[in-house]
Amino acid sequence: MKNIIFVASEGVPFVKTGGLADVIGSLPKNIDPEYYDVRVILPKYVCMSQPMKALLTYKTHFMMDFNSKNEYVGILECELDHVKYYFIDNEGYFGGALPYGTDGLFEIKKFAFFSKAALSILPVIDFKPDIIHCHDWQTGLIPVYLGERFQANTFFHGIKTVMTIHNLKFQGKWDIKEVQKITDLPQYFFTPDKLELFKDANLLKGGLVYSSAITTVSKTYADEIKTDYYGEQLNGLLNARSNDLRGILNGIDYDEFNPETDDHIPFKYNARNFRKEKHRNKHALQKELSLKQDEKMMMIGIVSRLTDQKGFDLIAHVMDELLNDQIQLVILGTGEEKYENMFRHYAWKYSDKVSANLYYSEALSHKIYAACDAFLMPSLFEPCGLSQLMSLRYGTLPIVRETGGLKDTVEPYNEIYSTGTGFSFLNYNAHEVLTTVRFAERIYYDKKREWNKMIDRAMAANFSWQMSALKYQEMYDWLIS
Repeated sequence: MKNIIFVASEGVPFVKTGGLADVIGSLPKNIDPEYYDVRVILPKYVCMSQPMKALLTYKTHFMMDFNSKNEYVGILECELDHVKYYFIDNEGYFGGALPYGTDGLFEIKKFAFFSKAALSILPVIDFKPDIIHCHDWQTGLIPVYLGERFQANTFFHGIKTVMTIHNLKFQGKWDIKEVQKITDLPQYFFTPDKLELFKDANLLKGGLVYSSAITTVSKTYADEIKTDYYGEQLNGLLNARSNDLRGILNGIDYDEFNPETDDHIPFKYNARNFRKEKHRNKHALQKELSLKQDEKMMMIGIVSRLTDQKGFDLIAHVMDELLNDQIQLVILGTGEEKYENMFRHYAWKYSDKVSANLYYSEALSHKIYAACDAFLMPSLFEPCGLSQLMSLRYGTLPIVRETGGLKDTVEPYNEIYSTGTGFSFLNYNAHEVLTTVRFAERIYYDKKREWNKMIDRAMAANFSWQMSALKYQEMYDWLIS
Protein backbone atom coordinates (compact mmCIF):
# COMPACT_ATOMS: atom_id res chain seq x y z
CA MET A 1 0.00 0.00 0.00
CA LYS A 2 1.34 3.43 -0.98
CA ASN A 3 0.48 6.42 1.20
CA ILE A 4 -0.48 9.68 -0.50
CA ILE A 5 -1.66 12.86 1.24
CA PHE A 6 -3.18 15.82 -0.57
CA VAL A 7 -2.79 19.28 0.95
CA ALA A 8 -4.93 22.11 -0.44
CA SER A 9 -6.70 25.30 0.54
CA GLU A 10 -10.17 24.12 -0.54
CA GLY A 11 -12.06 21.00 -1.51
CA VAL A 12 -15.59 19.93 -2.43
CA PRO A 13 -17.96 19.40 -0.62
CA PHE A 14 -16.45 21.27 2.34
CA VAL A 15 -15.44 24.59 0.79
CA LYS A 16 -15.30 25.80 -2.82
CA THR A 17 -14.33 29.01 -4.60
CA GLY A 18 -13.02 27.55 -7.88
CA GLY A 19 -11.88 24.55 -9.91
CA LEU A 20 -9.19 23.54 -7.38
CA ALA A 21 -11.96 22.45 -4.99
CA ASP A 22 -13.44 20.13 -7.65
CA VAL A 23 -10.06 18.46 -8.14
CA ILE A 24 -9.60 17.89 -4.40
CA GLY A 25 -13.17 16.60 -4.09
CA SER A 26 -12.89 14.18 -7.02
CA LEU A 27 -9.33 12.98 -7.63
CA PRO A 28 -8.56 11.32 -4.23
CA LYS A 29 -11.71 9.15 -4.32
CA ASN A 30 -10.92 7.99 -7.87
CA ILE A 31 -7.41 6.78 -7.05
CA ASP A 32 -7.46 2.99 -6.60
CA PRO A 33 -7.99 2.31 -2.84
CA GLU A 34 -6.64 -1.22 -3.24
CA TYR A 35 -3.12 0.10 -3.86
CA TYR A 36 -3.15 3.63 -2.44
CA ASP A 37 -4.17 5.02 0.93
CA VAL A 38 -5.12 8.59 -0.07
CA ARG A 39 -5.91 11.22 2.56
CA VAL A 40 -6.53 14.98 2.42
CA ILE A 41 -5.58 17.94 4.65
CA LEU A 42 -7.68 21.13 4.47
CA PRO A 43 -8.05 24.25 6.62
CA LYS A 44 -11.09 24.27 8.93
CA TYR A 45 -12.63 27.56 7.83
CA VAL A 46 -15.17 29.17 10.16
CA CYS A 47 -17.19 30.03 7.04
CA MET A 48 -17.78 26.34 6.20
CA SER A 49 -21.48 25.46 6.13
CA GLN A 50 -23.04 24.01 9.27
CA PRO A 51 -23.89 20.62 7.68
CA MET A 52 -20.21 20.23 6.68
CA LYS A 53 -18.94 21.22 10.14
CA ALA A 54 -21.33 18.66 11.63
CA LEU A 55 -19.44 15.86 9.82
CA LEU A 56 -16.16 16.66 11.60
CA THR A 57 -15.02 15.11 14.86
CA TYR A 58 -12.27 16.46 17.12
CA LYS A 59 -9.12 14.32 17.16
CA THR A 60 -6.50 16.25 19.15
CA HIS A 61 -4.57 19.52 19.34
CA PHE A 62 -1.06 20.75 20.08
CA MET A 63 0.92 24.01 20.18
CA MET A 64 3.29 24.88 17.32
CA ASP A 65 6.07 27.46 17.16
CA PHE A 66 5.20 29.85 14.32
CA ASN A 67 6.05 33.49 13.55
CA SER A 68 7.75 33.86 16.98
CA LYS A 69 4.60 32.67 18.79
CA ASN A 70 3.17 29.48 20.18
CA GLU A 71 0.13 28.82 17.99
CA TYR A 72 -2.79 26.42 18.56
CA VAL A 73 -3.18 23.64 15.98
CA GLY A 74 -6.42 21.69 16.27
CA ILE A 75 -7.00 18.52 14.23
CA LEU A 76 -10.49 17.42 13.21
CA GLU A 77 -11.29 14.50 10.96
CA CYS A 78 -13.99 12.80 8.92
CA GLU A 79 -14.34 10.13 6.25
CA LEU A 80 -16.22 10.60 2.99
CA ASP A 81 -16.31 8.32 -0.09
CA HIS A 82 -13.61 6.10 1.53
CA VAL A 83 -11.24 9.12 1.80
CA LYS A 84 -10.02 10.31 5.20
CA TYR A 85 -9.99 14.11 5.62
CA TYR A 86 -8.06 16.07 8.26
CA PHE A 87 -8.85 19.70 9.07
CA ILE A 88 -6.41 22.12 10.65
CA ASP A 89 -8.17 24.37 13.13
CA ASN A 90 -7.05 27.84 14.20
CA GLU A 91 -9.73 30.52 14.21
CA GLY A 92 -7.14 33.30 14.24
CA TYR A 93 -6.10 32.27 10.72
CA PHE A 94 -9.21 30.59 9.32
CA GLY A 95 -11.91 32.77 10.91
CA GLY A 96 -12.87 35.08 8.01
CA ALA A 97 -16.27 35.37 6.34
CA LEU A 98 -14.70 33.90 3.18
CA PRO A 99 -11.90 31.33 2.68
CA TYR A 100 -9.61 33.96 1.14
CA GLY A 101 -9.24 37.58 2.18
CA THR A 102 -7.98 40.77 0.53
CA ASP A 103 -5.07 41.43 2.91
CA GLY A 104 -2.12 39.98 0.96
CA LEU A 105 0.29 39.82 3.89
CA PHE A 106 -2.25 38.05 6.10
CA GLU A 107 -2.90 35.49 3.30
CA ILE A 108 0.84 34.77 3.16
CA LYS A 109 0.91 34.34 6.95
CA LYS A 110 -2.23 32.19 6.97
CA PHE A 111 -0.95 29.71 4.38
CA ALA A 112 2.58 29.67 5.78
CA PHE A 113 0.97 28.59 9.07
CA PHE A 114 -1.17 26.04 7.21
CA SER A 115 1.87 24.58 5.38
CA LYS A 116 3.89 24.16 8.57
CA ALA A 117 0.89 22.75 10.45
CA ALA A 118 0.16 20.25 7.63
CA LEU A 119 3.63 18.76 8.04
CA SER A 120 3.51 18.95 11.84
CA ILE A 121 0.29 16.92 12.14
CA LEU A 122 1.64 13.90 10.21
CA PRO A 123 3.42 12.19 13.16
CA VAL A 124 0.44 13.13 15.39
CA ILE A 125 -2.09 11.36 13.11
CA ASP A 126 0.47 8.54 12.67
CA PHE A 127 0.45 8.69 8.87
CA LYS A 128 3.75 8.72 7.02
CA PRO A 129 3.08 9.51 3.35
CA ASP A 130 5.27 8.32 0.52
CA ILE A 131 4.14 11.45 -1.33
CA ILE A 132 2.71 14.80 -0.23
CA HIS A 133 0.69 16.20 -3.14
CA CYS A 134 0.63 20.02 -2.83
CA HIS A 135 -1.75 22.28 -4.73
CA ASP A 136 -1.10 25.90 -5.76
CA TRP A 137 0.88 28.63 -3.96
CA GLN A 138 -1.00 28.19 -0.67
CA THR A 139 0.97 24.95 -0.11
CA GLY A 140 4.22 26.08 -1.79
CA LEU A 141 6.12 26.18 1.50
CA ILE A 142 5.54 22.49 2.23
CA PRO A 143 8.39 21.21 -0.01
CA VAL A 144 10.58 24.05 1.32
CA TYR A 145 9.92 23.26 5.01
CA LEU A 146 10.23 19.52 4.31
CA GLY A 147 13.71 20.06 2.86
CA GLU A 148 14.69 22.33 5.75
CA ARG A 149 13.75 21.98 9.44
CA PHE A 150 11.65 18.81 9.21
CA GLN A 151 14.66 16.80 8.03
CA ALA A 152 15.92 16.81 11.62
CA ASN A 153 13.11 14.34 12.40
CA THR A 154 13.72 10.88 10.89
CA PHE A 155 9.92 10.46 10.45
CA PHE A 156 10.14 12.81 7.43
CA HIS A 157 13.07 11.12 5.70
CA GLY A 158 12.28 9.80 2.21
CA ILE A 159 8.98 11.66 1.74
CA LYS A 160 8.58 12.94 -1.85
CA THR A 161 6.50 15.97 -2.89
CA VAL A 162 4.43 16.83 -5.96
CA MET A 163 3.50 20.45 -6.74
CA THR A 164 0.43 20.94 -8.94
CA ILE A 165 -0.11 24.31 -10.66
CA HIS A 166 -3.81 24.99 -11.22
CA ASN A 167 -3.26 28.58 -12.39
CA LEU A 168 0.25 30.03 -12.65
CA LYS A 169 -1.06 33.60 -12.34
CA PHE A 170 -1.45 33.23 -8.57
CA GLN A 171 1.94 32.83 -6.85
CA GLY A 172 1.88 34.12 -3.25
CA LYS A 173 4.34 37.02 -3.58
CA TRP A 174 5.39 39.45 -0.85
CA ASP A 175 8.30 41.45 0.53
CA ILE A 176 11.29 39.22 1.42
CA LYS A 177 11.88 40.68 4.90
CA GLU A 178 8.25 40.11 5.92
CA VAL A 179 8.16 36.57 4.53
CA GLN A 180 11.48 35.67 6.15
CA LYS A 181 10.17 36.90 9.50
CA ILE A 182 6.92 34.93 9.14
CA THR A 183 8.51 31.69 7.93
CA ASP A 184 11.70 31.88 10.04
CA LEU A 185 13.60 30.47 7.06
CA PRO A 186 17.33 31.28 6.89
CA GLN A 187 18.42 34.16 4.63
CA TYR A 188 20.00 31.80 2.07
CA PHE A 189 16.53 30.58 1.03
CA PHE A 190 15.73 34.03 -0.38
CA THR A 191 18.03 33.96 -3.41
CA PRO A 192 17.21 33.80 -7.16
CA ASP A 193 17.80 30.02 -7.27
CA LYS A 194 15.31 29.47 -4.43
CA LEU A 195 12.38 31.65 -3.21
CA GLU A 196 13.34 35.07 -4.55
CA LEU A 197 11.82 36.37 -7.82
CA PHE A 198 12.39 39.97 -8.93
CA LYS A 199 13.18 41.09 -5.36
CA ASP A 200 10.05 39.50 -3.84
CA ALA A 201 9.62 36.25 -1.95
CA ASN A 202 7.50 33.87 -4.02
CA LEU A 203 5.85 30.90 -2.28
CA LEU A 204 4.86 29.07 -5.46
CA LYS A 205 8.43 29.36 -6.72
CA GLY A 206 9.65 27.76 -3.48
CA GLY A 207 7.34 24.82 -4.10
CA LEU A 208 8.49 24.47 -7.70
CA VAL A 209 12.20 24.55 -6.74
CA TYR A 210 11.96 22.04 -3.87
CA SER A 211 9.26 19.58 -5.05
CA SER A 212 10.21 16.16 -6.42
CA ALA A 213 7.83 16.54 -9.39
CA ILE A 214 5.61 19.24 -10.90
CA THR A 215 2.28 18.80 -12.63
CA THR A 216 -0.25 21.10 -14.21
CA VAL A 217 -3.76 20.50 -15.41
CA SER A 218 -3.31 19.89 -19.15
CA LYS A 219 -0.54 18.85 -21.52
CA THR A 220 -0.77 22.02 -23.63
CA TYR A 221 -0.69 24.29 -20.55
CA ALA A 222 2.46 22.44 -19.40
CA ASP A 223 4.08 23.48 -22.70
CA GLU A 224 2.61 27.01 -22.67
CA ILE A 225 3.93 27.91 -19.21
CA LYS A 226 7.49 27.33 -20.43
CA THR A 227 7.09 30.35 -22.76
CA ASP A 228 7.46 34.08 -22.01
CA TYR A 229 3.83 34.76 -22.91
CA TYR A 230 2.23 32.30 -20.47
CA GLY A 231 5.08 31.73 -18.02
CA GLU A 232 4.26 34.58 -15.58
CA GLN A 233 8.03 35.14 -15.05
CA LEU A 234 8.54 31.54 -13.93
CA ASN A 235 9.15 30.09 -17.41
CA GLY A 236 12.94 29.99 -16.87
CA LEU A 237 12.53 27.77 -13.81
CA LEU A 238 9.87 25.63 -15.51
CA ASN A 239 12.17 25.07 -18.48
CA ALA A 240 14.99 24.11 -16.12
CA ARG A 241 12.66 21.57 -14.50
CA SER A 242 10.96 20.44 -17.71
CA ASN A 243 12.01 16.80 -17.15
CA ASP A 244 10.02 16.83 -13.90
CA LEU A 245 6.99 18.67 -15.34
CA ARG A 246 3.98 16.90 -16.80
CA GLY A 247 0.46 17.93 -17.78
CA ILE A 248 -2.41 15.74 -16.56
CA LEU A 249 -5.93 16.77 -17.54
CA ASN A 250 -8.56 17.36 -14.91
CA GLY A 251 -11.73 15.33 -15.24
CA ILE A 252 -15.38 15.79 -14.35
CA ASP A 253 -17.69 13.63 -12.26
CA TYR A 254 -19.56 11.52 -14.82
CA ASP A 255 -22.23 10.65 -12.25
CA GLU A 256 -22.98 14.28 -11.42
CA PHE A 257 -22.82 15.43 -15.05
CA ASN A 258 -24.95 12.81 -16.76
CA PRO A 259 -27.85 13.87 -19.03
CA GLU A 260 -29.46 10.46 -18.51
CA THR A 261 -29.90 10.93 -14.73
CA ASP A 262 -29.56 14.71 -14.18
CA ASP A 263 -32.34 15.93 -11.87
CA HIS A 264 -31.65 19.57 -12.82
CA ILE A 265 -32.86 19.08 -16.41
CA PRO A 266 -36.52 18.57 -17.38
CA PHE A 267 -35.93 15.98 -20.15
CA LYS A 268 -33.36 13.22 -19.69
CA TYR A 269 -31.48 11.86 -22.71
CA ASN A 270 -28.43 9.82 -23.69
CA ALA A 271 -26.14 9.20 -26.66
CA ARG A 272 -28.76 6.96 -28.29
CA ASN A 273 -31.88 9.15 -28.04
CA PHE A 274 -30.53 12.75 -28.00
CA ARG A 275 -31.94 13.36 -31.52
CA LYS A 276 -35.46 12.99 -30.13
CA GLU A 277 -35.04 14.30 -26.57
CA LYS A 278 -32.31 16.99 -26.37
CA HIS A 279 -34.28 19.70 -28.21
CA ARG A 280 -37.09 19.46 -25.63
CA ASN A 281 -34.67 20.91 -23.06
CA LYS A 282 -34.06 23.84 -25.42
CA HIS A 283 -37.78 24.53 -25.72
CA ALA A 284 -38.18 24.39 -21.92
CA LEU A 285 -35.25 26.80 -21.39
CA GLN A 286 -36.53 29.23 -24.04
CA LYS A 287 -39.85 29.28 -22.20
CA GLU A 288 -38.21 29.69 -18.76
CA LEU A 289 -35.98 32.56 -19.92
CA SER A 290 -38.66 34.31 -22.08
CA LEU A 291 -36.75 33.82 -25.31
CA LYS A 292 -38.43 33.24 -28.67
CA GLN A 293 -39.64 29.63 -28.64
CA ASP A 294 -38.12 28.13 -31.74
CA GLU A 295 -36.49 24.72 -31.31
CA LYS A 296 -34.80 24.99 -34.71
CA MET A 297 -32.90 28.21 -33.86
CA MET A 298 -29.27 27.60 -32.85
CA MET A 299 -28.74 28.31 -29.14
CA ILE A 300 -25.24 29.09 -27.84
CA GLY A 301 -24.43 28.90 -24.10
CA ILE A 302 -21.86 30.63 -21.90
CA VAL A 303 -21.31 29.61 -18.25
CA SER A 304 -18.32 31.52 -16.93
CA ARG A 305 -16.70 34.13 -14.76
CA LEU A 306 -17.05 37.33 -16.79
CA THR A 307 -13.39 38.39 -16.99
CA ASP A 308 -10.80 39.29 -19.64
CA GLN A 309 -9.14 35.88 -19.17
CA LYS A 310 -12.27 34.21 -20.54
CA GLY A 311 -12.18 36.18 -23.80
CA PHE A 312 -15.13 38.51 -23.22
CA ASP A 313 -13.23 41.44 -24.72
CA LEU A 314 -13.34 39.51 -28.03
CA ILE A 315 -17.06 38.80 -27.70
CA ALA A 316 -17.73 42.49 -26.95
CA HIS A 317 -16.24 43.45 -30.35
CA VAL A 318 -18.57 41.22 -32.39
CA MET A 319 -21.82 41.07 -30.36
CA ASP A 320 -23.89 43.13 -32.81
CA GLU A 321 -22.65 41.18 -35.84
CA LEU A 322 -23.21 37.90 -34.01
CA LEU A 323 -26.76 38.79 -32.96
CA ASN A 324 -27.73 39.67 -36.53
CA ASP A 325 -27.37 35.92 -37.21
CA GLN A 326 -30.04 33.31 -36.52
CA ILE A 327 -28.81 32.47 -33.02
CA GLN A 328 -29.82 32.81 -29.38
CA LEU A 329 -27.28 33.47 -26.63
CA VAL A 330 -27.73 32.36 -23.01
CA ILE A 331 -25.22 33.69 -20.47
CA LEU A 332 -24.78 32.62 -16.83
CA GLY A 333 -22.15 34.08 -14.50
CA THR A 334 -20.81 37.12 -12.68
CA GLY A 335 -17.64 39.14 -12.99
CA GLU A 336 -16.33 42.48 -14.19
CA GLU A 337 -18.89 45.25 -14.24
CA LYS A 338 -18.19 46.21 -17.88
CA TYR A 339 -19.10 42.70 -19.07
CA GLU A 340 -22.15 42.41 -16.84
CA ASN A 341 -23.35 45.77 -18.24
CA MET A 342 -22.59 44.67 -21.80
CA PHE A 343 -24.76 41.58 -21.47
CA ARG A 344 -27.53 43.59 -19.74
CA HIS A 345 -27.51 45.99 -22.70
CA TYR A 346 -27.74 43.22 -25.32
CA ALA A 347 -30.42 41.37 -23.36
CA TRP A 348 -32.46 44.62 -23.53
CA LYS A 349 -31.62 45.30 -27.20
CA TYR A 350 -32.28 41.72 -28.40
CA SER A 351 -34.74 40.53 -25.77
CA ASP A 352 -35.96 37.51 -27.78
CA LYS A 353 -32.39 36.40 -28.56
CA VAL A 354 -30.25 37.09 -25.46
CA SER A 355 -30.76 35.98 -21.85
CA ALA A 356 -28.26 37.46 -19.38
CA ASN A 357 -28.34 35.68 -16.01
CA LEU A 358 -25.82 37.62 -13.96
CA TYR A 359 -25.61 35.34 -10.92
CA TYR A 360 -24.65 31.72 -10.39
CA SER A 361 -27.05 28.79 -10.26
CA GLU A 362 -25.96 25.15 -10.38
CA ALA A 363 -29.39 24.10 -11.67
CA LEU A 364 -29.42 26.68 -14.48
CA SER A 365 -25.86 25.74 -15.51
CA HIS A 366 -26.99 22.12 -16.05
CA LYS A 367 -30.03 23.30 -18.03
CA ILE A 368 -27.74 25.39 -20.28
CA TYR A 369 -25.41 22.44 -20.92
CA ALA A 370 -28.41 20.27 -21.80
CA ALA A 371 -30.43 22.79 -23.83
CA CYS A 372 -27.83 24.57 -25.97
CA ASP A 373 -26.53 23.42 -29.34
CA ALA A 374 -23.08 24.98 -28.88
CA PHE A 375 -20.99 26.33 -26.00
CA LEU A 376 -18.65 29.33 -26.40
CA MET A 377 -15.24 29.55 -24.62
CA PRO A 378 -12.84 31.94 -26.43
CA SER A 379 -10.36 32.09 -23.52
CA LEU A 380 -7.11 34.07 -23.52
CA PHE A 381 -5.62 31.21 -21.48
CA GLU A 382 -7.25 28.18 -19.87
CA PRO A 383 -5.05 25.84 -17.77
CA CYS A 384 -7.62 23.06 -18.10
CA GLY A 385 -11.21 24.29 -18.29
CA LEU A 386 -14.15 22.20 -17.09
CA SER A 387 -17.09 23.78 -18.91
CA GLN A 388 -16.04 22.35 -22.28
CA LEU A 389 -15.87 18.87 -20.69
CA MET A 390 -19.39 19.29 -19.32
CA SER A 391 -20.70 20.54 -22.66
CA LEU A 392 -19.14 17.54 -24.48
CA ARG A 393 -20.80 15.23 -21.96
CA TYR A 394 -24.20 16.82 -22.75
CA GLY A 395 -23.69 16.76 -26.53
CA THR A 396 -23.38 20.56 -26.70
CA LEU A 397 -20.55 21.27 -29.13
CA PRO A 398 -17.79 23.56 -27.78
CA ILE A 399 -16.50 26.56 -29.76
CA VAL A 400 -13.10 27.29 -28.19
CA ARG A 401 -9.75 28.96 -28.68
CA GLU A 402 -6.82 26.55 -29.04
CA THR A 403 -5.14 27.14 -25.70
CA GLY A 404 -4.37 25.00 -22.62
CA GLY A 405 -6.90 22.31 -21.82
CA LEU A 406 -9.30 23.56 -24.50
CA LYS A 407 -6.84 22.47 -27.18
CA ASP A 408 -6.31 19.10 -25.48
CA THR A 409 -10.00 18.23 -25.12
CA VAL A 410 -11.83 19.66 -28.15
CA GLU A 411 -10.97 18.13 -31.53
CA PRO A 412 -11.80 20.72 -34.22
CA TYR A 413 -14.34 19.69 -36.84
CA ASN A 414 -12.82 18.68 -40.18
CA GLU A 415 -15.39 18.96 -42.95
CA ILE A 416 -13.39 16.83 -45.42
CA TYR A 417 -12.76 13.85 -43.12
CA SER A 418 -15.91 14.24 -40.99
CA THR A 419 -13.98 14.19 -37.69
CA GLY A 420 -14.02 16.34 -34.58
CA THR A 421 -16.05 17.09 -31.46
CA GLY A 422 -16.34 20.89 -31.70
CA PHE A 423 -14.92 24.01 -33.32
CA SER A 424 -11.75 25.95 -32.59
CA PHE A 425 -9.67 28.93 -33.66
CA LEU A 426 -6.02 29.72 -33.03
CA ASN A 427 -5.40 33.46 -32.69
CA TYR A 428 -6.76 35.72 -29.97
CA ASN A 429 -8.79 37.75 -32.41
CA ALA A 430 -12.43 38.88 -32.35
CA HIS A 431 -13.08 38.15 -36.02
CA GLU A 432 -11.69 34.65 -35.68
CA VAL A 433 -14.34 34.11 -32.99
CA LEU A 434 -17.01 35.40 -35.36
CA THR A 435 -15.75 33.34 -38.33
CA THR A 436 -15.66 30.17 -36.19
CA VAL A 437 -19.16 30.72 -34.75
CA ARG A 438 -20.46 31.27 -38.29
CA PHE A 439 -18.74 28.09 -39.49
CA ALA A 440 -20.52 26.24 -36.67
CA GLU A 441 -23.83 27.91 -37.69
CA ARG A 442 -23.38 26.72 -41.28
CA ILE A 443 -22.85 23.11 -40.20
CA TYR A 444 -25.77 23.33 -37.75
CA TYR A 445 -28.23 24.66 -40.34
CA ASP A 446 -26.99 23.10 -43.58
CA LYS A 447 -25.42 19.79 -42.53
CA LYS A 448 -27.57 18.50 -39.67
CA ARG A 449 -26.44 14.88 -40.13
CA GLU A 450 -22.80 16.00 -39.77
CA TRP A 451 -23.75 18.01 -36.65
CA ASN A 452 -25.43 14.98 -35.08
CA LYS A 453 -22.45 12.73 -35.89
CA MET A 454 -20.27 15.29 -34.09
CA ILE A 455 -22.58 15.03 -31.06
CA ASP A 456 -22.16 11.22 -31.19
CA ARG A 457 -18.38 11.66 -30.97
CA ALA A 458 -18.61 14.35 -28.27
CA MET A 459 -20.78 12.19 -26.02
CA ALA A 460 -18.51 9.17 -26.57
CA ALA A 461 -15.40 11.09 -25.41
CA ASN A 462 -14.23 10.11 -21.92
CA PHE A 463 -12.95 12.88 -19.65
CA SER A 464 -13.96 11.24 -16.39
CA TRP A 465 -11.83 11.42 -13.24
CA GLN A 466 -11.01 7.71 -13.61
CA MET A 467 -8.92 8.53 -16.70
CA SER A 468 -7.05 11.32 -14.88
CA ALA A 469 -6.53 9.17 -11.77
CA LEU A 470 -4.72 6.50 -13.82
CA LYS A 471 -2.23 9.13 -15.04
CA TYR A 472 -1.62 10.37 -11.46
CA GLN A 473 -1.13 6.77 -10.29
CA GLU A 474 1.53 6.30 -12.99
CA MET A 475 3.33 9.39 -11.73
CA TYR A 476 3.10 8.31 -8.07
CA ASP A 477 4.55 4.89 -8.94
CA TRP A 478 7.38 6.49 -10.93
CA LEU A 479 8.23 8.84 -8.04
CA ILE A 480 8.12 6.18 -5.35
CA SER A 481 10.23 3.73 -7.36
